[in-house]
Amino acid sequence: MDTTLLIMAAGIGSRFGGGIKQLEAVDENKHIIMDYSIHDAIEAGFNHVVFIIRRDIEEEFREVIGDRIEEICRKYKVSVAYAFQDIDDIPGELPDGRTKPWGTGQAVLAAKNVLHTPFIVINADDYYGKEGFRAVHEYLVSGGASCMAGFVLKNTLSDNGGVTRGICKMDDCNNLTEVVETKNIMKTTDGAEADGITLDTDSLVSMNMWGLTPDFLETLEKGFNEFFECEVPENPLKAEYLIPTFIGKLLEQNKLSVKVLRTNDTWYGMTYKEDVAAVKESFRQMLKNGVYQEDLFSDLAIK
Repeated sequence: MDTTLLIMAAGIGSRFGGGIKQLEAVDENKHIIMDYSIHDAIEAGFNHVVFIIRRDIEEEFREVIGDRIEEICRKYKVSVAYAFQDIDDIPGELPDGRTKPWGTGQAVLAAKNVLHTPFIVINADDYYGKEGFRAVHEYLVSGGASCMAGFVLKNTLSDNGGVTRGICKMDDCNNLTEVVETKNIMKTTDGAEADGITLDTDSLVSMNMWGLTPDFLETLEKGFNEFFECEVPENPLKAEYLIPTFIGKLLEQNKLSVKVLRTNDTWYGMTYKEDVAAVKESFRQMLKNGVYQEDLFSDLAIK
């Protein structure tokens, strides 16, 4: 079965370099986190890659990332396509003074014309590990419709400050019932807390790694129209259409079932500038331990 890796990269800055975190090399061979995600997705069985970017960065993105990835993907019979997120691509008028993007929900909708297979959606600048890609791919090719990789909270924390995580609530069959957005989660000597409340560090959290099907896009688009009717008028400059929030509403209304697939891999991101050194050291250790090869894609089977 054909499956697609959908990478939300529209948040990359309009000029490359200058400390753009998505382009921070994490190993001595100048690979970025996105390279590792693409490697892990291909290894898991995904055979299409779609980048969601903005039109104004297309030329630079292709030069720095896209052309290189396309050349690699050709060896493995993996296609590469682009979708473009546009602040004006909305079911209504752009509010005066609005400069903020419309969020991850609109980003995914931007790819609706190139998404023809079950797909996994990820952030460009997050490292998810191999297990999540394998679990989501297996679920999708087995006929599953909607799923989410659930990361163990303690494997997603920063040593350098508070983070926001969507803590998952599930039923006895690991179906998602609610995502509780929890802000300012701080690592402590014996676990984690948020605003003085101790948290269970073995809880599963959402890191925006979703497995979905093209059918979901119709529901997502309908929700975007409703968002513009109901929420944008109340907060025209800052309202955002976010996938976790929208899925949460569908769960409340019993209009969607989402399976939570536990992954024990450590999530890495560069939330703080101080995280960069620790992330690079983690990749150094993974390379040393043989999790990845120095020549990153060399261990994949050429088709």
